[in-house]
Amino acid sequence: MKRILNYAVAIVVAAFLTACGGETYDVVVIGGGVSGTTAGIRAARLGAQTLIVEQGPWLGGMLTSAGVSATDGNYRLRGGMWGELRDSLEAHYGGAQSLKTGWVSNLLFEPSVGARIFRAMADNEEALTVKFETRATSIERTDEGWTLTLEGAEGRQTVECKVLIDGTELGDVAAQLGVKYDIGMESRHVTGEDIAPEEANGIIQDLTMVMILKDYGRDMTIERPADYDSTVFACACENEICRTPKEANRLWSKQMMMTYGRLPNGKIMINWPIEGNDYYVNMIEMNDEERAEAVAKAKAHTRNFLYFIQHDLGLNTLYLADDEFPTEDLMPLMPYHRESRRTVGEVRFKLNHITNPYDFTLYRTAIGVGDYPVDQHHTRYTGWEALPNLYFHSIPSYGLPMGVLLPKEVDGLIVAEKSISVSNIVNGSTRLQPVVLQIGEAAGIVAALAVKQGIEPREVAVREVQREVLAGGGYLLPFLDLPATDPHFGAIQRVGVTGIIEGVGMTVGWENQSWFRANETISMDELSRGLHSFDAEIPHIAEQRNVTLQDLIEHGSVTAEQWAEWGLENFDPQRDATRLECAVVIDKVLNPFAKGVTINGEFI
Repeated sequence: MKRILNYAVAIVVAAFLTACGGETYDVVVIGGGVSGTTAGIRAARLGAQTLIVEQGPWLGGMLTSAGVSATDGNYRLRGGMWGELRDSLEAHYGGAQSLKTGWVSNLLFEPSVGARIFRAMADNEEALTVKFETRATSIERTDEGWTLTLEGAEGRQTVECKVLIDGTELGDVAAQLGVKYDIGMESRHVTGEDIAPEEANGIIQDLTMVMILKDYGRDMTIERPADYDSTVFACACENEICRTPKEANRLWSKQMMMTYGRLPNGKIMINWPIEGNDYYVNMIEMNDEERAEAVAKAKAHTRNFLYFIQHDLGLNTLYLADDEFPTEDLMPLMPYHRESRRTVGEVRFKLNHITNPYDFTLYRTAIGVGDYPVDQHHTRYTGWEALPNLYFHSIPSYGLPMGVLLPKEVDGLIVAEKSISVSNIVNGSTRLQPVVLQIGEAAGIVAALAVKQGIEPREVAVREVQREVLAGGGYLLPFLDLPATDPHFGAIQRVGVTGIIEGVGMTVGWENQSWFRANETISMDELSRGLHSFDAEIPHIAEQRNVTLQDLIEHGSVTAEQWAEWGLENFDPQRDATRLECAVVIDKVLNPFAKGVTINGEFI
């Protein structure tokens, strides 16, 4: 009876809002950045009526509006909506090779092209609405969810929803709603991370006001800025005025600097970290006016760097592209924020969870993957020399746990973008674009499932979210053995994320990798130990011999017909089985996802 009454009230409220010009949705995403966009699209694909509220005219955040159109990491981990974006970019430019125009990345594109692709992806979803040039001026909790007041191009509106997603660049919604958070670096004594500082501080990473330049074929040198000081940029690259570089081991040629972010169609992205347009300001807790003033200063710093490139380096035919951003000053719509508030979630993902995943259980809850080193930008901060050196600190690739999206104590809210519950050190990797894109995708899945089941986001079963990630072609763990399109991809993902068969992480040159070792053999001791940890009723057989097909026949009741049906070959009972073959049999016979896990990764 109570549910019927609640349903009747909901209908009356919806009718009232409609009569008053209000709107009702299942999910509202505040912020159309990288994660906000993918969250909205993914929620809509699962049938949730979804709204994205974006202050600017573009979707895509740091990949588009901030101009950072060179992606970092996950190049070999092509799956889910990250794969969809790459497919669209390759289709636009004529293949993967067409995106390898600069040396900082294997995937570079014009920001305006990225914005059009994200817009097309959003427009393709009937259940998704996007309100541009709009902001939420108030958010209130109700018995049914949330009531928001929006102000923008359509005037003032009232909107209601069941689940809210914070997709803002700086975690503003979470802060407004009372979610606890951290800013800056934690002490190593708090996180247990040996590369963290001895004492905590409030220092965040430098931000960047990016430039997109193009060659106009004539002198385009701007007027010398009043506050110009060439020594600020003197050692951005090798040149005759450089005397004392901050980082002598990273002093590269002018050509290297200018080809770093070369985009298709001859444009050049200037997001140069070496005494270039990185700029230190902590605007997280500022009000709107203070933030606008800080952005203006960051723009002035970048304009000074432009003058340095034109005047001091002699590249006077380069100027801001006039066909990229819809802004009067031709600058990006927003700065590139590398760091945000880091909310306190159901779990906090730390460095040791990445370096030693099997010492913990969080890997069992993975909903996305990353493979970029810990990379922090601090050289524009006065006193940067005393901070930990976190320039490309190598780590294994990793699976990102679901609990980082779920703030403690505040119901009906999911946190995305760079405000998830990670340590400052780990943010140096999870902040990268492909990871943030997957964060949004998982947030959308959690939101849609919560609405569908009428439960809180933190009550959504981990395994259900993981099933949806895999159904969308995404990764749970970053195994490089098989592409997401392989018919056995799901088997090694499910068996790997239960820990029945463990993978191995490593660093190879600049790459951080993880492997399931699909084609290698496995000992009876290792396999049965994994099975026993999954189900205590399965005995541990401490034999060092390799598992054979005969073992799978005897213990898994596998027949030749099933072997062929499952897409496996060479049914010879006497030969050793591979780890992949064991995974396929376990996946089919044991159905490992039938056994759930808590948000902390403990088996239920």
